[in-house]
Amino acid sequence: MKQRLQPALLLLALFGSLASAQTPGGRGDVPLGPPVQSTLPDLGSNANTVITKADEYQLGRMMMRDLRQENGYFDDPETTEYLQSVGSRIAVEAQDGGQTFTFFAVRDKAINAFALPGGFIGMNTGLITRTGNESELAGVMAHEIGHVVQRHIARAYIAQRGSSLTALAGLLGAVLIGAVTGSADAGMGVMAMSQGAAMQQQINFTRMEESEADRVGINFLADSGFDPNGMAGFFSIIMRERGNELDEIPSLLLTHPLDQVRIGEARARVGSMTPRPRRPDSESYPFIRERVRVLAAASDSDLRGHYETLRRNDPGNSALVYGAALAEMKSGSPATAAAWLKGLATEQPKLTLLQIALAQAQYAAGQKSEAVATFERALAVSPRHVPLSVRYAETLLDMGRAKKAHQLLLDLFNVETPSPEQVKLIALAASAAGDTGDAYYYMSEYHISSGDLMLATQQLDLALASPDLTDVQRKRFQARREEIRGYLREQRNDRSGRAPPAG
Repeated sequence: MKQRLQPALLLLALFGSLASAQTPGGRGDVPLGPPVQSTLPDLGSNANTVITKADEYQLGRMMMRDLRQENGYFDDPETTEYLQSVGSRIAVEAQDGGQTFTFFAVRDKAINAFALPGGFIGMNTGLITRTGNESELAGVMAHEIGHVVQRHIARAYIAQRGSSLTALAGLLGAVLIGAVTGSADAGMGVMAMSQGAAMQQQINFTRMEESEADRVGINFLADSGFDPNGMAGFFSIIMRERGNELDEIPSLLLTHPLDQVRIGEARARVGSMTPRPRRPDSESYPFIRERVRVLAAASDSDLRGHYETLRRNDPGNSALVYGAALAEMKSGSPATAAAWLKGLATEQPKLTLLQIALAQAQYAAGQKSEAVATFERALAVSPRHVPLSVRYAETLLDMGRAKKAHQLLLDLFNVETPSPEQVKLIALAASAAGDTGDAYYYMSEYHISSGDLMLATQQLDLALASPDLTDVQRKRFQARREEIRGYLREQRNDRSGRAPPAG
């Protein structure tokens, strides 16, 4: 993943103008994505002169699907909900009409973040754990939001429309170099040296975009109540971590402005700003940082000694107690974790992630009735809370209470759009509860999220053949099947008459 993602995304944007048709489903339905089989676009076609927001969204969904299939997606509901809450707070200030933003974590220890087409913004787990405060984390998000709002991928696509085949070959070569070396900057530098002035112009354009994202993002950061110094603070972290790795690459050939330049510019912008009202860091931030540290660590790692040392130096730090408790659970000591978490949950009863962790520790320690009671109390305070409902449903399924789990998830996803992982969970709950129609229906939604629309229609055929369907279920399944079939017909019509791509 590391830095090589950015040139790869530029190449995909260049070659990836996709069909813009998108038919959203009802509540709980996954929006239809492009078929698994697709042809390369005709770069000379007038229809591809501009890549639309719908095109970008479809491309972003494809990349997200690949990320999940490669096990790069950090599937943790608590972390995802937190990132979405922080990112959405900043995105509101962007006021980019009609643009949706999806924030997620990537399982990668490198300090990196990236914006995919369509408003999908990924934050590496290594980046999250290295931030010193919430404003530093928010500063990275604001920068990536700046890329999306300024439509840098679409602009790169348009800028490259007139490039020669030689220049495009150079760009592909740079991507390959970046993939081998792990350095996008090195790859783009070699590309420039091999292709001359035309490719140098592209590097300047990319560097300009990075500065523009900094400038736009820092205003979003300040307007949303975060400390705008967080952006410069995080650039300082990057500079310390990089050390001398970029010393041998001429600064002229770097796609990103040098760190010290970015730090100086960010501080200068803050100094010229009109002060805005500030809000303190959220209660969740330090807990999420420790959660990611533990859960993203290698499966055979034992962080108990790490937290024991930290807690000796800072005994009143609740987030360190939380991290230590998660480390105890990961290492097979849930009873110890439950004892520590009970105190934290009592001190901060409204912090839902503490209630979830307590209930999970109690259940793992064999305290099943206490775990159920903890979940129920938390739900009474935070009904339809996504991570809480999902974790409770997982526990209920393990207890053999599938019907309650199924009903809990149905109630949740009637108002919240589930992730692919959560779609699969409700399909499992429906099957265990004996509702085969719903089980097949939700498996069809899961296959839509993975791009296999033919298999999705087969699952809907099975759903409609299930016994004891209600009228509501039958109409819903039929409507969804016809929606998918209509989408596939449109795709076939779009490709009719078009010659297949050269081999």
